[in-house]
Amino acid sequence: MNSTQHAIELENKYGAHNYHPLPVVLERGEGVFVWDPEGNRYYDFLSAYSAVNQGHCHPKIISTLKEQAEKLTLVSRAFYSNMLGQYEEYMHDYFGYDKLLPMNTGAEAVETSIKLCRKWAYERKGIEPDRAKILVADGNFHGRTTSIISFSNDPLARANFGPYTPGFESIPYDDLDALERALQNPNVAGYLVEPIQGEAGVVVPSEGYLKKSYQLCKKNNALYIADEIQTGIARTGQLLCVDHEGVRPDIVILGKALSGGAYPVSAALADDEVMECIRPGEHGSTYGGNPLACAVAMAALDVVKEENLAENATRLGSIFRDEMEQLIGESNLVSSVRGKGLLNAMVINDTPESNTAWNICLKLKENGLLAKPTHGNIIRFAPPLIMTEEQLMDCIRIIKKTVLDYEHAAVSQ
Repeated sequence: MNSTQHAIELENKYGAHNYHPLPVVLERGEGVFVWDPEGNRYYDFLSAYSAVNQGHCHPKIISTLKEQAEKLTLVSRAFYSNMLGQYEEYMHDYFGYDKLLPMNTGAEAVETSIKLCRKWAYERKGIEPDRAKILVADGNFHGRTTSIISFSNDPLARANFGPYTPGFESIPYDDLDALERALQNPNVAGYLVEPIQGEAGVVVPSEGYLKKSYQLCKKNNALYIADEIQTGIARTGQLLCVDHEGVRPDIVILGKALSGGAYPVSAALADDEVMECIRPGEHGSTYGGNPLACAVAMAALDVVKEENLAENATRLGSIFRDEMEQLIGESNLVSSVRGKGLLNAMVINDTPESNTAWNICLKLKENGLLAKPTHGNIIRFAPPLIMTEEQLMDCIRIIKKTVLDYEHAAVSQ
């Protein structure tokens, strides 16, 4: 049996209940569209949390994956492969950092950056052993490993998973004074921050915050670590979100769209002063830097440049926010819209405890568009960056109609 209901029943019966998906089952994807088992087509307006920036099953990425998969997929790092060096050179030329440390998932790349920062703190900055502290921002989301949830202030992520890993201090996001005060501690090794907080509801910091926070870190000899897993790879209209303010972090963390959604690929990028603190045996991954991942990542990044995805994200993002501002003028249900490029969020005029945003997403699904709430009353909108203006306007029509119809139905009840 191959039906929506059967697929949901199987997951509920045999899978851990660690997610609460929208009730839609997807079995095929192409470009900006996905289909369910019954043949219904939807616009994907989430892009697997920005992993599918290049669109579903991009032909260049998939053909590269197939070609490499028929040659060699994995050798571990016990031996050299003919692909890893090519990939590392490619990434050096593409992003401008001396070295790359390859991993698989975003959370692994964040953990890697934490280890790099601490190692640098002890061997370069001269902090006493086990005294290094890494600053993070309130509202952060960097993954769900034990160390990462230790510095989360989301009770869902933290509750009943202790004891927690020490060595982190959380400060308010977009608050330069708080950062400057925290940096006075000589044991601060670095500041780990999302240029835009995606999971928190696409929270965009004040203009100049990224550049000034970077400068404060430089002034106090602390590493600036940018988590670009969701905001990077052209999502916000620049290759990296920090590029909007001309910031060059000491460590850049990449994942998600680094593979175009075809395979788990992540990476930490840094210059020699930081990266050469890690020596053989001190960190690694059996799958990190495998030949298949290397080939897929290079193809995925080729697509970003060849198809001008950053420029398209800038242009379409501006159109989207302008159209949503018009919707705010027509509706009492939408209180604000915010974002950069094609990473945007609509704030619903209701409490985070309400189910209004969830119910709107259910109606969007019925009308052929898939999105998902975050933090209760916020709907994140992040379509593939290959979307055309014509497709975007069709999606805007769906969103406007859905919101206004929902509001009119609520008023009439």
